Amino acid sequence: MSIKLAITDDHRLFVEGMRLIIDSFPDMELVLTAENGQELLDAIPTKHPDLVLLDLKMPVLDGIETTRILRQQYPKVRVLLLSLHDDERLIRHLMDLGANGYLLKNEKPAIVQQAIISVMENGYYFNDYVSRALLDNRGSKNSKRNKLSSNGKLAQFTQRELEVLALICRQHTTNEIAELLYITPRTVEGHRKNLVDKSGARNLAGLVIYALQNKLVDVPRL
Repeated sequence: MSIKLAITDDHRLFVEGMRLIIDSFPDMELVLTAENGQELLDAIPTKHPDLVLLDLKMPVLDGIETTRILRQQYPKVRVLLLSLHDDERLIRHLMDLGANGYLLKNEKPAIVQQAIISVMENGYYFNDYVSRALLDNRGSKNSKRNKLSSNGKLAQFTQRELEVLALICRQHTTNEIAELLYITPRTVEGHRKNLVDKSGARNLAGLVIYALQNKLVDVPRL
């Protein structure tokens, strides 16, 4: 089954270039293009994209507000932000809002393809500049809050949940985790739900952020 993609960007040449690139990817289909966030939100009920490639700076409704609304109204739609800049404070803010990943617009097509697949299979895509932004909390007003679960305390995970968490952070799929731990995919899904609930994360990307910021995983091995 093809991954249904949407592109939201007010630069027509960029959109047409991305259309050609996506057409070269197997099992991916561009079902929607929009010039701003409002156009995207209006079209989602009829086009049903699985993942949105979303520009940050747009008229009418920008990428930040669009991400916020998507997480509220369409939580199952994955969001991959696009920008010209790798501003660490901005990256942290967007991931905290519930974005599934962040890409610079000058990335190679193979990286875009890899990011889309990772977001669809694992729920997130982190690269060097995203990881750097998440690990460096200096100057972030939200750093203390991000290290706490929704009840204001560090979450308490079981040993099995920590094992699942480590494998999630290494971008293993549900089936791969099940094979590595000799458990069923359904059991893995149960552990994933518990991890997200206990940490207070919005999604798997938020769960990985939580794990990194609290040093629950071995960062050099990610």
